[in-house]
Amino acid sequence: MNTDKIRQDIRGLSDGKIFLNNAGSSLMSVGVVDSMIDYLHQEEEFGGYEVADRNAELLEKFYRETAKLIHCKPSNIAFMTSATDAYVKALSSIVFKEGDCIITTADDYISNQITFISLQKKLNVKVMRMKNLSDNELDLEDLEDLINKHHPKLVAVTHIPTNSGLIQNVEGVGKICSQYEVLYLVDACQSVGQMVVDVEKINCDFLTATGRKFMRGPRGTGFLYVSDRILNQNYAPLLLDMRGAKWTEYNDYELFTTAKRFEHWEVSYASILGLMEATKYANNIGIQNIENYNKNLSQTLRTNLQNSGFQTWDLGNNLSSIVTFCSPDGDLENIQKVLKENNIFFSVTYKNSALIDFTNKNINGIVRLSPHYFNTPDEIEKVSEILKNSLK
Repeated sequence: MNTDKIRQDIRGLSDGKIFLNNAGSSLMSVGVVDSMIDYLHQEEEFGGYEVADRNAELLEKFYRETAKLIHCKPSNIAFMTSATDAYVKALSSIVFKEGDCIITTADDYISNQITFISLQKKLNVKVMRMKNLSDNELDLEDLEDLINKHHPKLVAVTHIPTNSGLIQNVEGVGKICSQYEVLYLVDACQSVGQMVVDVEKINCDFLTATGRKFMRGPRGTGFLYVSDRILNQNYAPLLLDMRGAKWTEYNDYELFTTAKRFEHWEVSYASILGLMEATKYANNIGIQNIENYNKNLSQTLRTNLQNSGFQTWDLGNNLSSIVTFCSPDGDLENIQKVLKENNIFFSVTYKNSALIDFTNKNINGIVRLSPHYFNTPDEIEKVSEILKNSLK
């Protein structure tokens, strides 16, 4: 982990900022940005079709690098324009009927919760949420009871919620789903890029991710993992185009065999190339190295904040590189003011984005700092000291 070299690859750090909003949208490397600009210049000169043909092999590398990242085959990967795009495509491939059941968690991402409620309103699908144990970990016995009672069509879990540092036990859920042959969808939007994510160990049918967060790719990018089991059973998005199937008869088509059937034909090829470069960058460093480094940074920051008197809200046995906190009296305004004055980048999450979690915690919002592998221990100590002094 050569942090000095990594930081030299980031033009966005040249103005002295301390960037701790990687769970929102991280800073891209020079290689990511320059590859996209170069590709657009080629399109400017030769047109999109010609440039795509010339760069066909390079663009295919996206699927190989992403497969390497999450431990699967390139044929299991589809490029998406966002994690939400991936999530909706996966859900649309499942034929829900009135009375079907979806089991999820209280800590699932806001957009996922809204999507489930939408299915509930439109198709009369039942939405159940498994319980949490007293230590905030998922109650897997409750999950198994819900499966036996409701025979769900789908179990869906967000690996790391956007509103806290909790890492949910997606592997434990995967074992139970496999045992009962229940479809399993994992939202890895906040985990891919900051820690090891292995779809073989998770044993999921679908996994969704974005490019803009810890992957350090461009906005408007993401990917969808689709298991062989799902592909072999001919699951496909509700609305296909010629990227997903071959038109074989006047009133029939034949699905393509790989996860690309979940893509649409028209996408930004420059964006595919940008996400490929970001993924390759993470793979070259080593995702286990990134996870180890991030864990040390986040643990130090969380401990420093607690020792200074701040209330941290990352509750669970296994915590990530998302650190959420507020002042002892619950105030967020002064923290935001101090961070902005010191050119420290952060984000804030309010109750409407984490309605169940924040209601249970009896809070209205949190400040979120999310360090990543280009941050330094000195930066963590500096931010900790600035925040500590703000309470005096």
